[in-house]
Amino acid sequence: MTRSGLKLSGVSAAYRDTPVLHHLDLEVNQGELLVVLGPSGAGKSTLLRVVAGLQAATTGRVLIGGRDVTALRPGRRNVSMVFQSYALFPHLTALDNITFGLEVRDMPRKAARERAAAAAATVGCAHLLDRRPGQLSGGERQRVALARALVREPDLFLLDEPLSNLDLELRTETRGELKALHARLGVTTVHVTHDQTEALVLADRLAVLRDGRLEQLGTPDEIWRTPATVFVARFVGSPAMNLLPADGPLTPDGAPAARPPGHRIGFRPEAVRLGDVGTPAAVERVDVVGEDAYAYLRLAGDGPVITARVPSASRPFPGEPVRAAVRWADVHVFDGDGRRVTGA
Repeated sequence: MTRSGLKLSGVSAAYRDTPVLHHLDLEVNQGELLVVLGPSGAGKSTLLRVVAGLQAATTGRVLIGGRDVTALRPGRRNVSMVFQSYALFPHLTALDNITFGLEVRDMPRKAARERAAAAAATVGCAHLLDRRPGQLSGGERQRVALARALVREPDLFLLDEPLSNLDLELRTETRGELKALHARLGVTTVHVTHDQTEALVLADRLAVLRDGRLEQLGTPDEIWRTPATVFVARFVGSPAMNLLPADGPLTPDGAPAARPPGHRIGFRPEAVRLGDVGTPAAVERVDVVGEDAYAYLRLAGDGPVITARVPSASRPFPGEPVRAAVRWADVHVFDGDGRRVTGA
C-alpha cells in the first residue's frame, strides 16, 4: 500500500468565528497530484493554510509523510507553498528570491546559489536570475515562485491558484509544464483551483469541495462520468449538466415506467439527440463554439430549458421546432437529497 503523503483527519477550521472547514477527512498518496476544486468560499485556500501551518486547525490532525505536524510551526513542516500572488520580494533579483529561504536557514551562500540555479533550470527560468520581479512577465514570475518552492526539496508542494493571473494561452502552456514537472519530480502536490478544466487536466485525483465539506473524491474520469451529487454534476462541466424532475416532460428512451417522486434525472448536453422522435421542443438560443454548437431548448411548450451539444454545421436555429431524445444509459438519477442513486 502506498504510504500517505498527506492525511487530514477530522480537520475543522474557522475564520474568526465563522466555520470554514467541517471535520474534513482527506488522504493524498505519496507522489500524487491532488487537485482541490470548488467555488469561491468553499474553503480551498483555508485547507492549504492549515496544511502549511499558517492557520491552526480547531479540531483534527494533519499528517505529512506519516508524521503528525498538527502542532508544528510552518518552518518545521518541510512544505513549500506557491501563492496566487507569487509573493516575491520586489527589491530582490530572481536568484535572491529563490535562495532567500535557504540563506535564512544558514545554508552557505555558494551551496544555496548552486541549488537555486538547478531549481531554476528545472522550471525554465535560469535565464531570468539577474532580473527583479518588476522586470518579469506573469508567467516568468510564476516560474520563479515555483523554483523558490522547489529549491527547498519539500515533502509536499501546496499550489494556491498559481495559474489564475495568467492569460488563457499562457495558462494552457503552463498547465502542461506543471504536469510534466510533477511527473519528473514525483513530489506529493496539492493544487487548489476553481477552474474545472485546469482540475480535470492536471489531477491524478480530484477532490470537490463545497462549503468546507468534501462532496466527492475520485479520478477526473470518475468525477465526470459518475458525479456523486447534484452539486458535482452541475459544477463540473460547461455547459452544466441538464437536470429535470424524474417525472418531468422528457422521458429518456428505455426509462423504467415508474420513477420515484422527488428524484431528478441528469444528462450532459452531448447526450441529447435531435431528430424526428422525442419530446417536442423549441430552440430559444444557439451558441456556436468552433466545431460545436450549444442549442438551448424549451421543452413541451412552456417546460424547462435543456442544453444540447450538436455539430455547428448541422445546428438548428432560434425559433425552430425540434424533437429531443436521450438514452436511459446516458442518464444519472439523483434522490431528493441530491445524491446519486446507484444502479438506477
